[in-house]
Amino acid sequence: MSRPASTYRVQLTPDFGFAQVAEIAGYLRDLGVSHVYLSPILQSTPESRHGYDVTDHSRIREEFGGATGFREMAQQLAAHDLAIVVDIVPNHMNTVNAQFWSVLKDGPASPYASWFDIDWQDGKVALPVLGDDTEPYVHGDVVRYHGHTYPYPGHYRLVDWREGPGYRRFFDVSSLIGLRVEDPSVLFATHEVIFWLLDEGLVDGLRVDHPDGLADPRGYLERLRARVGETWTVVEKILIGPERLPGDWACDGTSGYDVLNRVNGLFVDPDGKAPLVQLFADITGQPSEYRPVMAQAKREVIDLFFGAEVARLAGAAAQDPAAVRELLAAMPVYRAYVVPGEPPPPESVEIVELAAEACSPAVLPLAREVLYGPDEAVVRFQQACGPVMAKGVEDTALYRWYPLACLNEVGGEPDAFGVAVEDFHDFCAELRPYTMTTLSTHDTKRSEDVRARLSVLSELPEEWAAAVASWSASVRFDPHLDYLGWQNLMAAWPISVERFTDYLLKAAREAKTAISWINPDPSYERGLREFAAAAVRQPVGEFTARIEPYAMSNSLGAKLVQLMMPGVPDVYQGNETTDFSLVDPDNRRPVTYPRKPETAWDAAKLLVTAQALRLRRRLGGAAPYRPLWAEGPAASHVIAFARGERPQAVAVATRLPARLARCGWGTTSLTLPGGTWRDLLTGGLYTGRTPLAHLLGQYPVSLLERHDL
Repeated sequence: MSRPASTYRVQLTPDFGFAQVAEIAGYLRDLGVSHVYLSPILQSTPESRHGYDVTDHSRIREEFGGATGFREMAQQLAAHDLAIVVDIVPNHMNTVNAQFWSVLKDGPASPYASWFDIDWQDGKVALPVLGDDTEPYVHGDVVRYHGHTYPYPGHYRLVDWREGPGYRRFFDVSSLIGLRVEDPSVLFATHEVIFWLLDEGLVDGLRVDHPDGLADPRGYLERLRARVGETWTVVEKILIGPERLPGDWACDGTSGYDVLNRVNGLFVDPDGKAPLVQLFADITGQPSEYRPVMAQAKREVIDLFFGAEVARLAGAAAQDPAAVRELLAAMPVYRAYVVPGEPPPPESVEIVELAAEACSPAVLPLAREVLYGPDEAVVRFQQACGPVMAKGVEDTALYRWYPLACLNEVGGEPDAFGVAVEDFHDFCAELRPYTMTTLSTHDTKRSEDVRARLSVLSELPEEWAAAVASWSASVRFDPHLDYLGWQNLMAAWPISVERFTDYLLKAAREAKTAISWINPDPSYERGLREFAAAAVRQPVGEFTARIEPYAMSNSLGAKLVQLMMPGVPDVYQGNETTDFSLVDPDNRRPVTYPRKPETAWDAAKLLVTAQALRLRRRLGGAAPYRPLWAEGPAASHVIAFARGERPQAVAVATRLPARLARCGWGTTSLTLPGGTWRDLLTGGLYTGRTPLAHLLGQYPVSLLERHDL
């Protein structure tokens, strides 16, 4: 099977299925991608807009066109020299499915009892659905409660919806039940369709959703590779700071959040940290340090959502639940990889022991149990860390501490301002050659172009502070939310009142400081809607227009770096032109094809994307990477590197453009590594030591291909 030169992510929906993907095959081919990367394709709930809630692993989703539609799409894509990558979900499925119904009816005697990770209590599983005084009632051979239906009689008990379920779930989503793919029969049954698509050559690659939820991610990937051979496979793995993908995982790399945060950091000015943190603290009243906010958020979500998980882990480890809560809150990563029966890796021991040392002495015995103790204690702890990080950090702390919101990304650290060019080159040197790289996904908190605008604020903190002060003098609501609102309003401009209101409602509910998903407040929400409507009437667009040249420079620079650096570059749907989307579901809105430039920024981004993708197809996947260094007074404003053996290509991007505008290029130049170079963006020919001002011309980026005459 071929490994991708690049991928293009498409979010399938009942409105945009296989037939619609087939219709854009020619457009995607001309754009330069090699593989179309599809969101989950198996049967899920009919109305699902994402597909991560599979209900039947034996069927390709009917709303998309079913197996026949998939085959016809694959044939059309192949006719345009495009292959397919699919997103698979081994960790969980929707609770409404035939197999779980069998388990609810027959209990541990069901032939599907081994499918699910269930904590049986007296032969029954707890289902958290009760929410009012309405009594469940028997109707024929079923029990009904509001929209829920269960077998009568059955091996379950209905409990209050605030209680945790009697099964492992996806994060805090009780409608998604954990699968036991460590059982070979379960793995085969839940992957059968995927396997035959691979066997028939209809699918060329896999993206594995949330492997951290599995009992044994390494073992799963080993069994998967044994069945699918060298099929290109990447995993959705969130890596924090210096953390790296385990070297013994049988995959080609991650889905790209580690790359996203490094590329994003290149365009953030570290000198902006102090003034922006001070501005944030003054406006919101929040601490100027992020770590205490994160720790508090993690403690809160453990108490709010994860009582059942804490109790189950405490029982497995024979330790106090209070100690479990402390250690989970102190863990700095999504998982410390320990496999029962094997000596824990030294780095995993260090992570767990350092976390325990930050807790009370009562936690030390627990740390030993989760490293060296019973299998269940080791595994349950591994599976509990990820949900606490996801809910405590991604879905709480990042909505509470946001001096510069472009840093508040999945896997990001909002107190880490800027990535040095040297550090970026070192990072690239370590990357697996076929890992995925990305700037936007269906799960990012903001699209890449929203982040490109926000990055400019790190260079202009005083101007930004004055603008916010002016708007806030006219419109105020909640100091814990207003400043996040102003940042996103400016960066997503122009945005409708409806979209902005929806974003603020989600942000407030995730922050959980005034309202939450489980604790609404109609009065607060009414005030928020009024704030959103009044804020949109402020002259925010004037500030956006003021920084637009710098934001465009950041956008094009980040795009070129991501598309040309080591790895397999992914383009999220529609992001070959500008996209000013906020968190889902805003970033999953329908996309119109073909993408037609409406602004100079659109045209430049589409040109950069297409030229880079086409060049990547000519270069091949594992082309060597060589850092290049500018010389002169503005050298720190350049990120440049060569790709290929001779080398064959050079990418040059401008960074920190607002500062550069004040000082200019001067005599700054870049030495090209031998040969004659054609600039794919402007058509110029260059050789030797080239002044940057001449090389970049009308664009803040340059892409060159070797052209020896």
